[in-house]
Amino acid sequence: MKKVLIANRGEIAVRIIRACADYGVTSVAVYADPDIDALHARMADEALGLGGQRPAETYLHIGKLIDAARRSGADAVHPGYGFLSENAAFARAVLAAGLTWIGPPPAAIDQLGDKVCARRLALEAGAPLVAGTPGPVTSADEVVAFARQHGLPIAIKAAFGGGGRGLKVVWKMEDVAEQFASAVREATAAFGRGECFVEQFLDRPRHVEAQVMADTLGQVVVLGTRDCSLQRRNQKLVEEAPAPFLTDQQRERIHKAARDVCRRAGYVGAGTVEFLLSATGAISFLEVNTRLQVEHPVTEETCGLDLVVEQLRIADGLPLTLTETPASRGHAIEFRINAEDVGRGFLPAPGPVLVFDAPSGPGVRVDSGVAAGSVVPAAFDSLMAKLIVTGTTRGQALARARRALAEFRIEGVPNVLPFHQAVLRHADFLASNGFRVHTRWIETDFATNLSAATRVAPPLQEPLQHISVELNGQRMRLGLPAAMLRGLAPGLDGATADGQGATEEATAVQPRDDAAIAAPMSGVLQAWKVEEGADVAPGQLVAVLEAMKMETPVLAHRAGRLSRLVEAGAQVVAGAVIASLGKLCTTPRGRDDAEFP
Repeated sequence: MKKVLIANRGEIAVRIIRACADYGVTSVAVYADPDIDALHARMADEALGLGGQRPAETYLHIGKLIDAARRSGADAVHPGYGFLSENAAFARAVLAAGLTWIGPPPAAIDQLGDKVCARRLALEAGAPLVAGTPGPVTSADEVVAFARQHGLPIAIKAAFGGGGRGLKVVWKMEDVAEQFASAVREATAAFGRGECFVEQFLDRPRHVEAQVMADTLGQVVVLGTRDCSLQRRNQKLVEEAPAPFLTDQQRERIHKAARDVCRRAGYVGAGTVEFLLSATGAISFLEVNTRLQVEHPVTEETCGLDLVVEQLRIADGLPLTLTETPASRGHAIEFRINAEDVGRGFLPAPGPVLVFDAPSGPGVRVDSGVAAGSVVPAAFDSLMAKLIVTGTTRGQALARARRALAEFRIEGVPNVLPFHQAVLRHADFLASNGFRVHTRWIETDFATNLSAATRVAPPLQEPLQHISVELNGQRMRLGLPAAMLRGLAPGLDGATADGQGATEEATAVQPRDDAAIAAPMSGVLQAWKVEEGADVAPGQLVAVLEAMKMETPVLAHRAGRLSRLVEAGAQVVAGAVIASLGKLCTTPRGRDDAEFP
C-alpha cells in the first residue's frame, strides 16, 4: 500500500490522514462542494473534488469515489465511519477496481452489516437476544403485527446502517406508520438503503460494546469494552473505556460473545460488537458495526494501540500487534463536540466556526475536523471534534474533563459544551449513588435547563460553478465559489456557468407573529405532512425538516388554517417563516353550510 484514498470527510478523514503519515503512505482526500476548504481537504497530501453538495451525490456516490481513486493513483481506500463504510457493494467495487479495501471482507459486511443476518449469527454463536423480526419489514402493518405480538415499546431500525440513523422507538400504536416512514427516509438518506427491521426495545438499558480487531491470519482479539449509554436521538454523546461498573462475569461474557460472533463471521479488521445491559443485569446482543467507531480513541488511550494504523497494517497482511486482551492503562472519556443547540433540544445548528480554541495539557487529546474559520455544512453530520481525556482512574479522568471543558472555547456555531459541563455536575453520571445513566437518560432524567444559543446565520452554500479556461494551451475546467464567479461575470446571477439554476432557498428571517410557523433549524424542508389550506390543531405535525442526516418534526404552535410559504425540497435557515396559520373556518350555528361557502 502506497497511497490511500479516504472516502469520507470531517474529523475521521483528518484522523486517517494523520495515521497515513505515521504509517508512511500518501493520503488522498475527497470533498463535496461545501467542503472545498474543509480541514481534511487542506491537510491531505492530495484532494479531489466530487462535484455536488449532498451525501447522495458525493460521499455516497460509489462511481465518483472509484473514479477519484483512479485519477489520484491511489492503491487503497479507507471508508472511515458512516457513509459507505458498511456498504458491501462499495467494498466489492473497490476490490473490483484492483484496490486494497481497508475494512472487513464484503461477505462479512453482508452478514454482519445486515442487522437481521447478524441477529441470526449471534444466536448461532450463543449470544443472548431480545425478540425481533426474522427479516426486514415492508409495511407499517407488519410493524403493528409485531407490536401486538410482543408489546410496546419497539425499535424500528435500519438494517444496513448504524450510529442512530434510521432508528425510531415507538411507544404508542398510533405512531407506528409515521415512525416507520421516518426510519425508512433517514436510512435511505444516510446509507443509501431504506430496509428496516423491528425488535423489542429494552427500556432504560445501558449501551456497552466491545472493540474487536482481527487479522488475515485468523487471529481475533478483543481490546476492551466501552460504555456509550449517554445518548440523544439514539446517537452517542459521551463514551468511556473501559465500561465502568461491570462485574467480572459480565465483562467476560461480553468479551466471549464478541470474539465468537466475529470468528463465526470470518471477520478481518476493526469492528465493534454492541450489547444492551438491562437494569436487572441481563445482557442482550444489539448489533455489529463493521467499521471503525467514532469512539475508538478511548480504546486507543486505554490499550496503547493506534487502531487506524492497525487497520493499515492488517490491510497490508501483517499480523495483529496484540494477540490478547490487554490490561487497561487507566480510564478514558470522550466527549463529542457537535454543532447542536442544547437549549433547543439538541437541534442541529450548521454555521460558521468563528473561534475554536481547544484545550491541552496532561491527559487531554482533541481530534478535530474543524478550525477557526471553518463552516459546518447543513448537509452533513453535526460532529465537529472529539475531546478525549485520560486518567489513571475514572475520578482523575473526570477532574481533567472538567478542566478541559472549561478551557474549550467555540464561538459562532451553537455547540454541546454546556451540556457536557452540566453532565459532569450530575450525580447520575458521577455515580454518587450508583451509575444511573441509560440510553434514554437525557430524555427522561436530565432535567437541567440549558439556555438556547445565540445563532449566527449559516452562509448560503451554493454549488461550485464551473467555467472553461485555457492554461498553457490546454482547455481545463475551473470550479469557483458562486459569489466569486458572479463578481467576475455579473450576468451569471441566478444561474450557474453550466446553465443550471441556483438551488431554491428560503433565507429571509421574517418578523415573527403569532400566525407564523418558523423553521426551528437550518436544513431542507423534507416534506409537508398536511395539505395546503387544512385546519390543524395545536401540537399537530405539519412538516419535517432534515439537517445533518437527521429528521426534525415541525409542530403547529396553535390551531389555524395552514398556508404554505415554502415548497418541499427548499433549503431554509433557522427562523425563516415557512408557513402561516390563519383563522379557522367556522360555520355559524343554525345556518346551512351552503350559505357559507
